[in-house]
Amino acid sequence: MGFKEAIVTVLSNYATFSGRARRSEYWYFTLFNLLISLGFGILSTVFGDGFLGTVVLMLARLASLALLVPGLAVCWRRLHDIGKSGAWYFIVLIPIVGAIMLIVWFCRDSQPGENAYGPNPKENAWTVT
Repeated sequence: MGFKEAIVTVLSNYATFSGRARRSEYWYFTLFNLLISLGFGILSTVFGDGFLGTVVLMLARLASLALLVPGLAVCWRRLHDIGKSGAWYFIVLIPIVGAIMLIVWFCRDSQPGENAYGPNPKENAWTVT
């Protein structure tokens, strides 16, 4: 799955918390969020505290808000892909250790075959119809 395809997939499954998400889908969307944040950060620095800086800051906050739900949904589906309940996402509330555990889990390969959350999306991608 490429960058553009991953972004389109995540945004088209805007609030879908069921199913599974591949590693590439999650990490490309994370990269997309990072690039959006960096872009707005640079623009905010360039325009400073004036009117345009305030407009850029408001747009950055709107973008963050708009990408919050798809970001949570892809995290949830990524956890499903490794065979864990999406509710494990709340482990991030444990300082430092929770975030490290999530990063390790997000880096793990998909659980082979079908699991309780659906078929393996990686295997479906290679199936010729």
